[in-house]
Amino acid sequence: MAKVQARIESALERLLPAAAIAPQRLHEAMRYVVLGGGKRIRPLLAFAAGEAAGAGADPGRLEILGCALECIHAYSLVHDDLPCMDDDVLRRGKPACHVEFDEATALLAGDSLQAFAFQLLTEQRLCDDPAVQVEMLKILAVACGSRGMAGGQAIDLASVGQTLTLPELEYMHIHKTGALIRASVALGARCSNALGPAQLEHLDHYAKYVGLAFQVVDDVLDQESSTATLGKTVGKDAANNKPTYVSVLGLARAKALAEELRCDAHEALATLGGTAQRLKDLADFIVLRKF
Repeated sequence: MAKVQARIESALERLLPAAAIAPQRLHEAMRYVVLGGGKRIRPLLAFAAGEAAGAGADPGRLEILGCALECIHAYSLVHDDLPCMDDDVLRRGKPACHVEFDEATALLAGDSLQAFAFQLLTEQRLCDDPAVQVEMLKILAVACGSRGMAGGQAIDLASVGQTLTLPELEYMHIHKTGALIRASVALGARCSNALGPAQLEHLDHYAKYVGLAFQVVDDVLDQESSTATLGKTVGKDAANNKPTYVSVLGLARAKALAEELRCDAHEALATLGGTAQRLKDLADFIVLRKF
């Protein structure tokens, strides 16, 4: 993990527009939100999925993909923190982008990071088959849009003060949190042409379980951890009367669900054998993490 995290950090430092390039303030904001923070879960999943492909995917291609995924994730956090969304002032242990800069700059930084992600994926060769690369762009676009992350955020905002059933809560988070996680695994696997449709389907099942588990654990940590540990304001969802896995299930049942999802994720990888070990390790990390 540390090796991949360091590689992605170095690549992002190199690839992002320098702060000295006009418009300087916008580029400074983009670098502020992307560099020097975060667990890089999505790039880690992409690298692990590439490794799970029998012959393995080219690390240079996975590096570009990982940077694009991290830019998408960072953009979503910038917009999520805006006053018109979740109105949070802290992210990754430092002031949120709109606090450090201003709301307009934060909005533009998020827009620019999303565009930059697609720029990276179109100016670099990610796989040997151009048709597969076009499919990869579609997978990411769908994961980001109204049928993915943005749609999940819309449902989240509409759910404030509502009582959701467990299936309704899962539907929301399959989109809001899970869509980009599933895309990370799908795209990493497609950097190699070694996997067939059945194996790709098993990987997608794994990613669905991991994406839900990530959100369940986030809700548990929001209840049990501290702002200093998480680097973001804890208890905000409860204060804003937002439905969470803890509010719907209770703390003990939410923890049990996370463990069930971890087991399901492991089981989904059974047919891939030892090449999927890093994916199993990441499922463990996501569920057992304390931050």
